[in-house]
Amino acid sequence: SSCRLFDAIVSHCVPVIVSDRIELPFEDEIDYQEFSLFFSVNEAVWPGYLMQKLETFPKEKWLKMWNKLKQVAHHFEYQYPAKKDDAVNMLWRQIHRKLPAVNLAIHRTKRLKIPDWWKRR
Repeated sequence: SSCRLFDAIVSHCVPVIVSDRIELPFEDEIDYQEFSLFFSVNEAVWPGYLMQKLETFPKEKWLKMWNKLKQVAHHFEYQYPAKKDDAVNMLWRQIHRKLPAVNLAIHRTKRLKIPDWWKRR
């Protein structure tokens, strides 16, 4: 869950993300590959694969990821009052960028007789 992801990041733990398809918070601004490890579900359920990869992960690469993680961790921290680029501001920016697409979908659905016309092609 994103709660565990936030906890890992603010605790400066390099996240290990197991998913075939995931929408990560603030991904349009933050490149998670710089500080996270990704595995597919198939890789994760393959006996021993995940542990072998984690145990043999190069220390230099891990340190580089960890340093990058420390640079972006403030984006995942909730502050009161909110501070520039903290989690609250990042969430509002993300909502602001997604809102036009949501409005477009709502307006198209209202005017079209076949609401999902763009999916049928």
